[in-house]
Amino acid sequence: MSLYGMMRTGVSGMNAQANRLSSVADNIANSSTAGYKRSRADFSTLVIPSTQGNYASGGVNSTIRYAISQQGALQYTTSTTDLAVNGDGMFVVQGSNGTPYLTRSGAFVPDGEGRLVNAAGFYLMGYNYLNGEPSAVANGFDGLEVIRILQDSLTADPSTTGEFTANLPSDSAPVAAGTRPSDNSVTSTYSEKTSLVVYDNLGGDVLLDIYFTKTGANTWEVTVYNKANAATGSTPFPYSSPALSSTTMTFNPANGSLTSADTINFPIPNGSNFSLDVSRMVQLDENFTIINANANGSAPSAIKQIMISQDGKLSAHYENGTVRPLFRIPLATARSPDMMRVLSGNVYAESNESGSLRIGFPNEAGLGTVLSGALEESNADIATELTNMIESQRSYTANSKVFQTGSDLMDILVNLKR
Repeated sequence: MSLYGMMRTGVSGMNAQANRLSSVADNIANSSTAGYKRSRADFSTLVIPSTQGNYASGGVNSTIRYAISQQGALQYTTSTTDLAVNGDGMFVVQGSNGTPYLTRSGAFVPDGEGRLVNAAGFYLMGYNYLNGEPSAVANGFDGLEVIRILQDSLTADPSTTGEFTANLPSDSAPVAAGTRPSDNSVTSTYSEKTSLVVYDNLGGDVLLDIYFTKTGANTWEVTVYNKANAATGSTPFPYSSPALSSTTMTFNPANGSLTSADTINFPIPNGSNFSLDVSRMVQLDENFTIINANANGSAPSAIKQIMISQDGKLSAHYENGTVRPLFRIPLATARSPDMMRVLSGNVYAESNESGSLRIGFPNEAGLGTVLSGALEESNADIATELTNMIESQRSYTANSKVFQTGSDLMDILVNLKR
């Protein structure tokens, strides 16, 4: 056995333990970092071929691995933009250089431009609902954009759909032709009437007068007017503008169910085309009874709060009570998450060893759920790290003794001539 070889072996052991101590130091320093994944030093032998009767000492190699797939404990907070992943998957974020990365660090807060940014300065990315229900790009970051929530403007939604369900009395007397609401004369009469509020393109209220008039056995006329055009006085007729819609409804005399078209379509003044679903209307031997009446759309309103559901849907709750989805937050993972490249800021990137990335929505295809108002704690355990530190310290000391012994033997060898 070579004395130099023995000393080199001792040095490799000290280097390996120094790497282990470095990982322990990082783990302890980041024990309070949200979403931090602990590192550990794995050792492998370094063998040098020996000849018979002469052993050649090798050494030890150290490799740092990260427990990225190991989940930390969940800590609940009072901020809805604090996010944690319960299960597999990581958030997609963007750095200041525009490059996407993955992270489990979900301590996001809105910055001055409404972007959700975490403590390391990375911006949360998602799919926009601007063009309808988004779909995830499974193998790339295409379609993702930085989530931006602007609260310095008002938003109005025009009405496009509604639903009206009611019972029309089967014993109502028919109204003669020429005196029905569709005739729009001062003598017009009707069987039943109600009103419905909808919204135009600017969020203005439009009050619709809806008349139900029995015209014959199991037959009704439905006429819709803009209340703003009603006449003043004891009767709203005649309206100053024609009816927005006039439709005939027929019912099955056997059970009172609707047999005609189940949708009434008409344009809202200064608004969009409106579709009113009346498919559940019935004609029974009962008084006129409204069961359900609603329409989408909203008046101008500001965002009151942001809500994020477990499936990653980020929605804005407005002051007028309406809810609008803005973004869908995806999750991403790799074939071998523990082999991803670890970068500063608690983010990860794809590597040759990790395999390709897969992107999807939470709670789908084995990905976890998104928890709002929660943070994932570091998975580094202080007690374990202190134990590892003591073990590493002892091993380092032992390897230094090997080196010191080799040095002493070299001194003896050099002094043999004396």
